[in-house]
Amino acid sequence: MTRFSLTAAALAATLFLGGHAARAQSDAPAPEASPPSLTTPQGQPAASPASAATSPAKLTPPDPVQVIQLVQGEVLRRNYPDGLTSLLGELNQKTSLALDPDPLYIETFDDPRIFEHPFIYVNYADRADWTLSEGEKEALKAYLDRGGFIFIDAGITPSFLRDSAQYGQFHSFAEWSVTPELEEAFASIYPDKAFLPLPRSHPLFRAFYSGLPDAAILPDTVRDFVVNEKWPQGTYSAMGLTVNGRLAVLAMPILAMGWGKNDLGQWTTFIGFRIREGAEGLSERLSEAAYTGTSFEVTREDGRKDQIFTQEEAMPAWVHEPDDDWRVFRYYYTQEISDYAHSFYTQLGVNLFVYVYTQ
Repeated sequence: MTRFSLTAAALAATLFLGGHAARAQSDAPAPEASPPSLTTPQGQPAASPASAATSPAKLTPPDPVQVIQLVQGEVLRRNYPDGLTSLLGELNQKTSLALDPDPLYIETFDDPRIFEHPFIYVNYADRADWTLSEGEKEALKAYLDRGGFIFIDAGITPSFLRDSAQYGQFHSFAEWSVTPELEEAFASIYPDKAFLPLPRSHPLFRAFYSGLPDAAILPDTVRDFVVNEKWPQGTYSAMGLTVNGRLAVLAMPILAMGWGKNDLGQWTTFIGFRIREGAEGLSERLSEAAYTGTSFEVTREDGRKDQIFTQEEAMPAWVHEPDDDWRVFRYYYTQEISDYAHSFYTQLGVNLFVYVYTQ
């Protein structure tokens, strides 16, 4: 089996925050041994005749690195078909990472080609059954032990959205517990490891962009909630599995719904915001209110539980929070909100890829 290492891919995609780097390659012959260095009166090295005669280095673009995408079944029917390719294009435009905009598609994790590529992207709903074969377990363990990375999009879905895998494609609910099927799948590979919450202080969230996009375009009714509660400091709910001291598997609520653009450069989805609102006397009224849907617990970042009440299928209506407050969910849809959400999800995706390729 081919020895795999992230080092070559990382070197081929060097990035510096705030600037664009490229590898330099000189066609000039190697210089002879230099004489003892000279310094100017200011203590700076003086240019030697040999170095002055050397032709300038040529900047050579790095070879593109291909990302693997796992899709079981028909590739054309994958979720958010424009999502990953659009993000890869954004990465090539905004950073010095050199990524092939066309992913390499595989159907199972025991495909031997995974050992030639450091990054596997998979949308949770693009795999029907997360029960891993023995061959997949063996291949995944070898892949992750050798430095590979897997990002599982929509791999965090709260219980009230799990009746259908498609619910997790449209609701990015802040849950801090990995989807049970993923937990069981990777526990079969690493029985002594578990997915743990990624702290909001993790460097992934500041790998290229820091903080949120400018929230001035948001309506006043939602700005405070988005900045302070929904996505504080540009962070997101995330669960990670660590292998050999590094983040090797990452699961988040759906990101790809905010990445896709069509051939005209227009966003292919329209995104609304769900926020929590309170009012005087609301806790008393909601604590006694009847509901027609179901009720579920959702894990918070600190491990405490929210009790979610639903009135419609997969649509939370109000919440009983652990500090005994009750708040109602309100839904807002405007073009400004959608544009802001796209900016945030794209920024978060860029940070994720930059972090992985520069570690």
